[in-house]
Amino acid sequence: MRARLEQALHAAWQKNGPFSHIMRPLSWLYGGVVARRKAAWRRDPGRIHHDTLPVVVVGNIYIGGTGKTPVVIAVVEALKLRGWHPGVISRGYGARAGDAPRADQGLLDPALFGDEPSLIAAQTGVPVSVHPDRKAAIHKLRRQFPKVDVVISDDGLQHHALGRDIEIIVQDARGTGNGKVLPSGPLREPATRLASADFVISNLLPGEHPPGNTADVAHPVVMTMEPQTVEHLESGEILPWEEWLAHHHEDRCAAAAAIGRPERFFDMLRQHDVAVAPAIALPDHYDYARSPFEGLDVDAILVTAKDAVKCRRLNDPRLHCVHAAARFDDPEWLDLLDAMLRAIAQRKRTAGAAEALHSGV
Repeated sequence: MRARLEQALHAAWQKNGPFSHIMRPLSWLYGGVVARRKAAWRRDPGRIHHDTLPVVVVGNIYIGGTGKTPVVIAVVEALKLRGWHPGVISRGYGARAGDAPRADQGLLDPALFGDEPSLIAAQTGVPVSVHPDRKAAIHKLRRQFPKVDVVISDDGLQHHALGRDIEIIVQDARGTGNGKVLPSGPLREPATRLASADFVISNLLPGEHPPGNTADVAHPVVMTMEPQTVEHLESGEILPWEEWLAHHHEDRCAAAAAIGRPERFFDMLRQHDVAVAPAIALPDHYDYARSPFEGLDVDAILVTAKDAVKCRRLNDPRLHCVHAAARFDDPEWLDLLDAMLRAIAQRKRTAGAAEALHSGV
């Protein structure tokens, strides 16, 4: 029921139809609240936490999943290759909230850290800190992992208390929909917000066209996701995608996804030569407390890496995790990001040294 309702809403938000027209007064109200909140933070900049380390925010303005987590993972891996020691902060959506932030690395419990932070930690090995207060999350991260020299915020674009040095907005083929803010449209902020971001990443399937809304964007980039390896969850065996296909080409395969847009995962599999039936779309952040696969007469069940962090405990020998990797039409954007961060880090070190000298006088 929830999935059908979300599909209906997103379909309505792609056009300026009757639903959008009826909801327009509420959108005016919502837009006014958003504008007043942003203005209030601008009037009192002392309330905004500006860290002494560079902070990169990866977020979206379109409600729901657009592919932020693969971008975070790609950014983290790229920065590691360039000599950085990244740490990630997140709200920890779906985790059991506590008064104090949590920080750790390696294989994390999704119940304590949330799905996406657990996935990021597992795939990148970098430390992760979670708390709704991003300032508290950064402080915990830096105390526990003092080698961290750049902070990546998984989401938090609308978290005005968090000062940021670089913004990356992620969208998909839907772009900004009908261009309206909630509830008349799908946007948390006006569509003009794209122009203020440093980078806008359009997360597309092969054959999809980039939304025509990046003319005023400084650095638009197109991203596609491609399957790289497949992990058998029970045994831990990992095979390259083509090798897995060769071993399982006669298998009856199902697929399941509990992500923002499950159809993206299913379409990726179909476009890479796997016929999945059934394709099981589960609610985002589904907890897998009970197996949804009982009675399913198939040889293999393919799941996303986000699902794998929770459904490993099902001990179902049919479960295979597809590890996908981001591919960019302009990989040099990551070199530009690195250069920008180095300039920011130097500027902050210089400002910190000057402040220390002034304080000692």
